[in-house]
Amino acid sequence: MPMSTKFIFVVGGVMSGVGKGVTTASIGQILQAHGYKVSAIKMDPYINVDAGTMNPIEHGEVFVTEDGDETDQDIGNYERFLNTNIYRENYMTTGRVYQSVIARERNLEYKGKCVQVVPHIPQEIRERIEKAVEKTKAEVMIIEIGGTVGEYENLLFLEAARVMKLFHPKDVLFVMVSYLPIPNKIGEMKTKPTQHAVRNLQGAGIQPDFLVARSEKPIDMSRREKLSLNCNVPLDAVIAAPDVDSIYDIPLNFEKDNLGQRILEKFGLVSRQNDNTAWKKMVTASKIKAPVVNIGIVGKYFASGDFSFGDSYISVIEAIKHAGIANHCKVKINWLSAEDIEKKGVKELAGLDGIIVPQGWGGRGAEGKIKTIQYCREKGVPYFGLCYGMQMAVIEFARHVANLGDANSAEVDHKTKNPVIHIMPGQEKLIKEKGYGGTIRLGGWPCKIMPGTHLAKAYARYTKDKTVSERHRHRYEFNNDYRTMFEQLGLKIAGTSPDGEIVEAIEIAGHPFFIGVQFHPEYISRPLAPHPLFVEFIKVSKGSGTVKK
Repeated sequence: MPMSTKFIFVVGGVMSGVGKGVTTASIGQILQAHGYKVSAIKMDPYINVDAGTMNPIEHGEVFVTEDGDETDQDIGNYERFLNTNIYRENYMTTGRVYQSVIARERNLEYKGKCVQVVPHIPQEIRERIEKAVEKTKAEVMIIEIGGTVGEYENLLFLEAARVMKLFHPKDVLFVMVSYLPIPNKIGEMKTKPTQHAVRNLQGAGIQPDFLVARSEKPIDMSRREKLSLNCNVPLDAVIAAPDVDSIYDIPLNFEKDNLGQRILEKFGLVSRQNDNTAWKKMVTASKIKAPVVNIGIVGKYFASGDFSFGDSYISVIEAIKHAGIANHCKVKINWLSAEDIEKKGVKELAGLDGIIVPQGWGGRGAEGKIKTIQYCREKGVPYFGLCYGMQMAVIEFARHVANLGDANSAEVDHKTKNPVIHIMPGQEKLIKEKGYGGTIRLGGWPCKIMPGTHLAKAYARYTKDKTVSERHRHRYEFNNDYRTMFEQLGLKIAGTSPDGEIVEAIEIAGHPFFIGVQFHPEYISRPLAPHPLFVEFIKVSKGSGTVKK
């Protein structure tokens, strides 16, 4: 008889941003190593239908799934840790849930009943969880509830979880991830905020089965005992989660407290295997002494007030790390503002071994990116353009090689006489109608690789396929009116859609590495399966001559 699906809800206490997503992903990775089929769901409390229309500086990266859903960045961590695709069924927001309930009410699917927040919204949430299980065939489904307990926005998700526990007490567990601060002036780890967070969760009718104690340092026995006594959890269910150098250390850290085995015991399951060899080997390889490769990322989505952070480009960062491990080197990322380069010039680029211009929207910082690309092309510095980075490379080539001085993207300058990047068919109508959300070219699309190109060489080390699937998120594309001219001047079309109509990748022959892709290879790079283009980019950058041994 097949086992019933087990559910693990991961909730946050005290504050957000301390690692619920990587905790969820790490638990999944551990249970996979024990031989179980695992998937994960993200529940986000905001009213947005998806993450696609949100400012990346405020919310972080928009991660695009293979089936074209614009999701929270945590979905990317699930894919990287579980080494498997996550689909739209595994992502929900309050807005998406309400949208479905209202649509059903309009269609008389509630048969004339008064549709209420409770029970109909939690019921819709539970039905969505069931659909995700059906889609993924997961034996264990791990469900992260965004934000923290005690937030008004989360009550309906918590209510759905509570009812699931009521109906299936042996099949549902709760993990709270809570921060234990160590105030500088006191120097002592404090448990009281976590105790209050647990009380809030209990007020919603839920008792946590495990506490993941996030802190700067490992939790000591005295605090374990205090949390166990005051939060009504067994002593061995308080799991240490100190700060680590790499998120990929976390599953191995959790296993020091035997988290996987304890979860299985709670569910009445046994380990089918216990083989995490590949993961351990990858983590070990990331820690060895190795040459340092300096990579510049020239973007505009990493400044917020007085603070700078890279959450807007988290998939790019992780893909670079994966490629560094594959090339037995350490990668140092240098954040460079496109707007600063626009104003001050390219002197900050000196000494970099390779440069990436990642995704972006609109005209802010565009000229700084174009200056960066010109520098890379003329100086022979390895260059990798991702989506917008490819479009900017086409503009740079048009201006400085094809002598089309006013060449631009129609997105940046709709009056340009040389729109070498123009809007995709059908998109102009959507913009006029303000149809922005979820309407651009999204998800996995086939790319035909042109033989004899650097692109083909990079893919050939990992696959024999001449057509690969890559994920997209764009509204503008290469204007084919300029294709023949640019090819004659030395811009190679390295990848296209199968019908040859959409330019998916460009490169410049004779350059050490000058590749721009319309897609987002970073979305499908994983620590155990690094993306071939990032691997090739870091390999060439490592050999550029300035790498420190």
